[in-house]
Amino acid sequence: MTFSLHGIGVSGGYAIGRAQLYSHARLEAPHYLLHPEHVEAEVARFTEAVESVRAELLALQTHIPGGAPPELSAFIEVHALILSDSMLSEVPKRRIREQRCNAEWALAQQTEALIAQFESIEDEYLRERRHDVRQVADKVLKSLMGHPGHAPLKTVDEGDSILVAHDLSPSDMVLFKRHPFAGFITDLGGTTSHTAILARSLGLPSVMALHNARALIQEGDWLIVDGIAGVVVVEPDQAILDEYRLRRNQWLLEQKKLRRIKSSPSTTLDGIDITLMANIDLPLDVPHARAENVAGIGLFRSEFLFLNRDDLPGEDEQFEAYREVARGMAPKPVVIRTLDVGADKSVRWMQQDSINPALGLRAIRLCLAEPQIFLTQVRALLRASHYGKVRILLPMLASLSELDQALALIAAARGSLRVQDIPFDEHIAVGGMIEIPAAALAAEWFARKLDFLSLGTNDLIQYTLAIDRTDDAVAHLYDPLHPAVLGLIDHTLRVGARLGKPVSVCGEMAGDPRLTRLLLGLGLTVFSMHPAHVLAVKQQVMRSHIGELTPLARKLLRAGQPERIQELLARINQ
Repeated sequence: MTFSLHGIGVSGGYAIGRAQLYSHARLEAPHYLLHPEHVEAEVARFTEAVESVRAELLALQTHIPGGAPPELSAFIEVHALILSDSMLSEVPKRRIREQRCNAEWALAQQTEALIAQFESIEDEYLRERRHDVRQVADKVLKSLMGHPGHAPLKTVDEGDSILVAHDLSPSDMVLFKRHPFAGFITDLGGTTSHTAILARSLGLPSVMALHNARALIQEGDWLIVDGIAGVVVVEPDQAILDEYRLRRNQWLLEQKKLRRIKSSPSTTLDGIDITLMANIDLPLDVPHARAENVAGIGLFRSEFLFLNRDDLPGEDEQFEAYREVARGMAPKPVVIRTLDVGADKSVRWMQQDSINPALGLRAIRLCLAEPQIFLTQVRALLRASHYGKVRILLPMLASLSELDQALALIAAARGSLRVQDIPFDEHIAVGGMIEIPAAALAAEWFARKLDFLSLGTNDLIQYTLAIDRTDDAVAHLYDPLHPAVLGLIDHTLRVGARLGKPVSVCGEMAGDPRLTRLLLGLGLTVFSMHPAHVLAVKQQVMRSHIGELTPLARKLLRAGQPERIQELLARINQ
C-alpha cells in the first residue's frame, strides 16, 4: 500500500531505494533504591560507563574512514566535550549520592533536565543541540545496561538502500562511508542538527522529524526520499516512481551546474560585485564555510560559549575561540556578534524574572546592565583582531544612548589593552544589528556612529509583525514580504547607500533564492547565510541584471496587496 510521511527536508535532492532499518532503539532506564553501602560502587559504575563511551569516541576519532567530510571529526569532538561537561559527567553522581538511586535513573533524570533547558531556546541551531545531549546520554545509558551501540547493518542486494532510523548521531555517520546509502530518514532531528549538517556535507538526500517512520516502515520497503519537500513516499506505484526518477535526474543535473560556479565570482550580469558570506555558530563551522568559497563570516554567534554552563567563560577562553575563527578565515573578514542571550537563550548564571523576556533584559541591554561581562568579551574580541580581520557587531540596538554606552565601553577596553601593551587592530570596525523597527526607522543616526549595519531579518519580521515564529498558532502569519517589513529593509538600505556605510542582511531572507533578486533590486550587495545556501544564491546573482530588477522591486514595494506582491515577485524571478 502506498502512503506518504511528512517531515523536514534537511538535505535537498531525491533518493529512491529499499528501506534498511537501523536498530538504535532507546532503552528505558530502570529505577531502584540502593543500600547506603552500595552508593559509592554505583558511582564507580557510572564513571566506568562514561570512560567506556569516551574510549569509543576516541576510537571513532582515530578511525574515521578516508573521504569522510572534515566536519565529522569536529562533531565527534563536540560529543566528547558534551560527555566531559560536568552537567552530564558529574551531576548524575551527585544525584546517585543524594537520592541513593541507580546510575541509569540518575543519568536519565539529569538528561531530561538538560533537554528541557535546550527546548526553551528559540535559536534553531542551539535548540538542536538537545539531540547531541540525548545521543551522548544514550551511549552512556547503553553502556550501563550492557547493550551494544547498534546492531550491525545488513547488506541490501537490490538497488540503493535508504537508512531508516529513530535517530542518528554524528558518530553513527561513519556508517555512511562503509555502506553506500542513497539517503536516510529519521524520526527525530531538524535542519540544524549536526546529523543534518553532515548529510548536506555528504550530499545525501534526507528527511528528519518524521516522528513515526521507524515504526511504520518495514525492512525492504521501496522508498522515495524527497529532501526538498520533506516527504517520504512508501511503496510508491509505477507512475510515482517514474515521476521521481525524472525529478532526480533533473536535480542531479542542476547540482552539477551549481558546483561549476563555486569558484566563479558572484557578479551580476551588469557587472556589480555581490558579497556572499556565511553565518556560523561554532568554530568547527569554519571548514564548511571555507568549502563554499564564501567571502568571509558575516555573522558568528558568540553565545555558544556562554550556554549550558554554571559559570561565565573567561577572557582567555573567549579569546582562543575567536582567534580560532579569525585565523581559520584569514585574510577574509569575520563579523562576531557580541553576547545575545536572554529571552529564549537562557543562561544559568542570569536571573530570569521578566514577565516578557523577549522584550526584557537581553542582548545589548544585558551587556550594558552587566558591563564587566561586556568588557571581558570586547577585550577578547580586540585581542583576536590581531590574528585576523575581526569586526564587532552589537545586537538589538534600539536607542542611541545604548550605542553611546557600548562604544564608550569598547573605547575603555581599547585603552586597557594599550596600557598592557597587548596588540589589537586599532582600526577594527564596529557595526550594529538592525532587528527592531525603531532601529530601522532611526537607521541614519546609528549609521553615522557605526562602520556598518546588519539587518537581522528574523527578529525584524518578528518584532514588526508582533508574531512569535516558534508559536504554531501564529507562525503562518510570519511574512518576509509584508509591506511594512520590506519598507523597513528598503529604508535601511537607502540610508546605508546615502551615507556610504555597508549594509548586510544576515537573516533567513539572505539565504532564500526566491528572494535574492528582490533584495538585489532593493540595493542589497552583502548577503550572509548558512553555507549550504551559498551556491543557490550565487546562481541567482549571476543570472540577475540589477538595472532591470530595480524598477520591478520598487513597484513591488508600492504594491500593498499580497496577491499583487506575489505576482510581481514571480515577474522578478522570471
